[in-house]
Amino acid sequence: MEHLINQRVQNLELSGIRRFFNMVAGTNDMISLTIGQPDFPTPNHIKNAGIQAIENNITTYTHNAGILDLRIAACHFVEKKYGIKYNPHHEVIVTIGASEAIDITFRTILTEGVEVILPGPVYPGYEPLIKMCGAVPVYADVRNNQFRFTADIIKKYLTDKTRCIVLPYPSNPTGVSLTKSELEEIANLVRNKDIFILADEIYSELVYGMNHHSISSFIREQTIVINGLSKSHSMTGWRIGLLFAPENITKHILKVHQYSVSCANSVAQIAALEALTVGYNDAISMKREYEKRREFVFKRFKEMGLHVIKPDGAFYFFVQIPKHIPLNSFDFALELVQKAKVAVVPGSAFSSFGEGYFRLSYAYSMDVLEEGLIRLEKFLKNF
Repeated sequence: MEHLINQRVQNLELSGIRRFFNMVAGTNDMISLTIGQPDFPTPNHIKNAGIQAIENNITTYTHNAGILDLRIAACHFVEKKYGIKYNPHHEVIVTIGASEAIDITFRTILTEGVEVILPGPVYPGYEPLIKMCGAVPVYADVRNNQFRFTADIIKKYLTDKTRCIVLPYPSNPTGVSLTKSELEEIANLVRNKDIFILADEIYSELVYGMNHHSISSFIREQTIVINGLSKSHSMTGWRIGLLFAPENITKHILKVHQYSVSCANSVAQIAALEALTVGYNDAISMKREYEKRREFVFKRFKEMGLHVIKPDGAFYFFVQIPKHIPLNSFDFALELVQKAKVAVVPGSAFSSFGEGYFRLSYAYSMDVLEEGLIRLEKFLKNF
């Protein structure tokens, strides 16, 4: 019966990130620096709120868009943090993680043959969703622009078929973010054009040495903001995402969300309410620790002579494989696993524009990072 499966689905491949993670899982003495999974537990007060929700039998369907108190808290959070204003009654949807928010956005705004501009390299979760809508992903090469997805890059790829620009910042895999002025230039470029901006801001609370700004503050009417609690509050498994957009957009996205999942998990929504209120600043202590790790890893890479751009946010380094090593990124990562017992993600997992690089996550303890980098250094010295 396999021949009857939707051809678009048959043509999809599993995420290169997960493929590599799964390949090394369970291997003895393996240092895995692959997954963007915070190594901090969900704060106790958030876990307790979830436990209390179960004990209070808050285990039924909620409003399709999410519990109103949570939507109010979410709108208050982004207004106070980033200065963007949304109506909690009509302009925010609580989703099953940021991934579902991205999926239902694409299924709402994309039609057959339209184009979506993405930075290359980029997180691999966008392309399959775009293709399943019959739309065309168009990669904008940002490698020679310090990985910055700026207006002067974007305008080279605009056509009369452009329907959406995906703006992920801070970026996975590069950790690069965008400044207020760079965002304003992008807004000016696309203002009054029939183009949506999907602003994936899931790492907005993990920005170093600068403030996070949302492009929604410049071009609200064309922007769909994706956020959530996975990275900011170490709640990846709770699966709570947040989608913000003007009412004339959300009212249509909500229909897709309703028929897909009805609503997000009720217990997780209560935990999320606790996170966005009592835990308003929970990310600060985690961010400080990530900054220490970032400084340490950056220093070690420089000592190894590796070419790397210091990230502005998230918890990744995107590292160029030394030119003298005659391996593509997958084979490099495979040999690193086999010979040094260190797992990183090959750059090719982030589109063809990631070839020649590897991604290392520093969402791991300092002890793990220290040992992993010692092994990496020894491995590199053997070439």
